[in-house]
Amino acid sequence: MQVASNARRISRVLRAPLLLRQERYFISDDVEKLDSKQGSFAVLSKISGSICGVSLPASSNVKFIGHHPMCSMMGRACFASEASATEGGPSEAVKELYEKMLKSVEAQTMPPNAWMWSMIENCANHEDIALLFKILQNLRRFRLSNLRIHANFNCNLCLRVTEACARVGAIDFGKKALWKHNVYGLTPSVGSAHYLLFYAKEQKDTELMVEIMRLLKRNSLPFQPGTADIVFRICYETDNWELISKYSKKFIKAGVKLRRTTFDTWMEFAAKRGDADSLWKIEKLRSDSMEQHTLKSGFSCAKGLLLEHKPESAAAVIQALSQSLPDKMKPGIAVELEKLVSKWPYEVVEHQKKEDRKALASSLVNDIRAMVTGLLHMGLEVTVNLEDLTNKAIPS
Repeated sequence: MQVASNARRISRVLRAPLLLRQERYFISDDVEKLDSKQGSFAVLSKISGSICGVSLPASSNVKFIGHHPMCSMMGRACFASEASATEGGPSEAVKELYEKMLKSVEAQTMPPNAWMWSMIENCANHEDIALLFKILQNLRRFRLSNLRIHANFNCNLCLRVTEACARVGAIDFGKKALWKHNVYGLTPSVGSAHYLLFYAKEQKDTELMVEIMRLLKRNSLPFQPGTADIVFRICYETDNWELISKYSKKFIKAGVKLRRTTFDTWMEFAAKRGDADSLWKIEKLRSDSMEQHTLKSGFSCAKGLLLEHKPESAAAVIQALSQSLPDKMKPGIAVELEKLVSKWPYEVVEHQKKEDRKALASSLVNDIRAMVTGLLHMGLEVTVNLEDLTNKAIPS
């Protein structure tokens, strides 16, 4: 039975062409990729509708500086801590716009739509956000009492507002924007929550992440593939296996289709912990939804085979991965192989009980050496420093 199980596992890893996929993260699932030239691309946010009965621009272009999801926000301003954001009071530009909009409402006329967008763009600190939410509440009252409009503002306004909250670190206001019933007339969306999750990721704040996920549930906001992407990265970067296990069950139960990048993160985490059993369960889920491997998922499988003392099979996985990649992608093999030799054994050993570390380290060193030898016999060019393997993996 065990032999049959191992054979099925290895065949599943090797059965399909292993392709390197360049996955990119998005702010939400409501964006469209427009261009992918020279390692950068633009997105078109679907921002349309109206705020106060006034038509909004059909779209708003946001340039991504790189592949990281935080880039669209970081391109405008760096995050500020909530402690420092309150210093100095509101900025002059925001204060002036607030006063103009308030006078317009008091005169029982709707302020120009451009003033609202300008105010959001100019928010630079916590006090600016406070004024923004104050004018939103005034506008909601005016719409309700004077215009008899009971509906909330367009949901894309909430997206822009929460982006501004995350940008300046005003997370207390950002969380208010996620409530289904709020006094500001905002219509929350999962995309709005993603901005706050990106902030939690930047701060490596798992408590904030958990709080935001609770707000999603309480306000009936369905999970999206992008939600899982961000949550898994936070768990990985904070080394919190319990949380990633908890939320993986929630996402799967909710029927969320996990992205390749999400599986990459999940499988890398299992391999990093030396948890081969979990790794093969994740690989089974991945193979059920997609056949092609990424570079990272393929190497995670190789690491799983090394943990099971199968260096020849690990070498076969890497060889198959090398054969499937176009020439311009093949340098990625060398990079991942270098990480496997110089970094991964140390990570695995660090996650084990102290009494088990030396034996596991010695075993990994021997199996990795055998795998490298196997790759050389297969004709694959391998340039790794095996001395680093011995020096870094085996604890003193």
